[in-house]
Amino acid sequence: MGLEFANDISDILMTFPKHERYDLSSQMSSCSVSMASNIAEGSGRTDKAFKAFLDYSIGSSYELETQLLVAKHRKYIDEDTLKALENKIADWQRMTMGFQNGLKG
Repeated sequence: MGLEFANDISDILMTFPKHERYDLSSQMSSCSVSMASNIAEGSGRTDKAFKAFLDYSIGSSYELETQLLVAKHRKYIDEDTLKALENKIADWQRMTMGFQNGLKG
């Protein structure tokens, strides 16, 4: 599901104005990629270390939510897109936190 976010955001960013390329677009892309990347990086470590990487990933998801609100305010995305992504992120956060709580350490 984390890779799905990276792809969803990449598709959305194609519609953003070019002047956002190094600002909001870059931040949103980075967050969406970090969500999956931190899980991948932490998966080969101890449960205690993995929990920390899951924290980083969850933090990136909250950052992405804020950036989506900015995108909506700037009229780069519509309300339906915002709501769909917010719901998807909330589901991902619940699953990731549940998984994290099941780890030892």
